Amino acid sequence: MSDLHGAGCEDGFLGIHPFVPNQIPEKMIPGNLLEVIVSHVTPVFIDLVRVETRLYNAVSARLRAEQGLGLGQFEFLEIIDRVPECRVLDIVGELAITVGAVSKAVDRLAAAGWCVRVAHPEDRRSSVLRLTAEGERLLAASRPVVESQLASLTAAVPPGDLTRIAATLATLRETLEAGRHGRPGAGA
Repeated sequence: MSDLHGAGCEDGFLGIHPFVPNQIPEKMIPGNLLEVIVSHVTPVFIDLVRVETRLYNAVSARLRAEQGLGLGQFEFLEIIDRVPECRVLDIVGELAITVGAVSKAVDRLAAAGWCVRVAHPEDRRSSVLRLTAEGERLLAASRPVVESQLASLTAAVPPGDLTRIAATLATLRETLEAGRHGRPGAGA
């Protein structure tokens, strides 16, 4: 094992430099199982966040250029359209953001003429969100833009791999949502 523990390369890369073949720097050898797990999970998390950020920004930029709304606004319109009798709390639950943030965003969508708040038929203290005709038109025009941009940006990944990624992320999301993790004000 001593041949694996040499001084290693200062930048920590394995076997990249011909003058330090097959040597693993001491700091990269896990001392226990938890370190092995963390060493695999943390880079996955970092990649996931970076990929999401880049995809989100690229899709939002194209959507704004072609339809005049950002991806966040699109998401709100899509949820309002998809969820029957959609209320602010439905959006809060789906996006895991605060009631205040959702309420302000809905106010901006209403000011733009894309949705309206109407009294809930069974609970007058609550309101239901509905798309206006303009909101429906904008959502219908935006869906193919989002889909084509995402397809273009993910074209380098084979379809089978995308299917596995989707299944894995769906499982992780279900687990996190079932455990109520990551909700505003819910702590860990």
